[in-house]
Amino acid sequence: MNAQTPTYILTGTCQSMIGTVDLVTRFLFDRQCYVTEMHTFDDTEGARFFIRVEFKNDSEDSLTVEELKHQFADKAAGFDMQWQIRDASTPEKVVILVSKYDHCLQDLLHRYRTGHLNIEIPAIISNHPDLRELAEWHGIPYYHFPISADTKPQQEAQIWQVVEETGADLVVLARYMQVLSADLCAKLHGRAINIHHSLLPGFKGAKPYHQAYDKGVKLVGATAHYVSNDLDEGPIITQGIEAVDHTYTPDRLVAKGRDTERLTLARALKLHCEHRVFLDGKKTVVFQGG
Repeated sequence: MNAQTPTYILTGTCQSMIGTVDLVTRFLFDRQCYVTEMHTFDDTEGARFFIRVEFKNDSEDSLTVEELKHQFADKAAGFDMQWQIRDASTPEKVVILVSKYDHCLQDLLHRYRTGHLNIEIPAIISNHPDLRELAEWHGIPYYHFPISADTKPQQEAQIWQVVEETGADLVVLARYMQVLSADLCAKLHGRAINIHHSLLPGFKGAKPYHQAYDKGVKLVGATAHYVSNDLDEGPIITQGIEAVDHTYTPDRLVAKGRDTERLTLARALKLHCEHRVFLDGKKTVVFQGG
């Protein structure tokens, strides 16, 4: 198998029924496609089947991705399968929303520049001007859209305009400290990821890590999830956790928490952009990669 051969990703979901795996593997076999990775899951409670396959095709009669899509469409129709076939090398277009905290943004920009994340970032949007220089240093357009209770609809309309004009596949809330409206949540269903701290008890409001210190917590964590109209309760993609102890001051807890947030968000973004995450009602199916 030629190492330069393009890798394609086929993802699909349908009702649980006999023949779903055979549908995909036989289709690929008949076209001399070489499977390099495959994951399946059958949600027995929801009677829903999920599959993700990476494959190559460098036979003499190899097909383009568009030809593969056209031919698979007829096969999948008999199973009422929702599916996609993509070239794995095509980067996802990601618009990032951020407020003043820059730790998650800095981390994503580093991974973007070093090629760890196969993404393009056509825009960074903020409700504050603070991070403009950082965006400009990376050569990324920066949009400062201030917001107040009175201007929220207009500000979100500006955000949505940028998302549409850039052709963004995904929006990432990299510590964007604003609650999205129900309308914008609906527009971004399944393609907006948020990150927030995960602490027990559920410390809400200002300075959650200082509240955690006062309670003597022994664990800090973070959750990356899809945005939904239920605040911080969207389908979970990844979670991170770190042990702490009595020696941790509030400042050390904040630092540990921010490290956990940036790593958890980066993992979630990588999984999404590699098309390893499926929505399954209010939860997700996640096929882990390397």
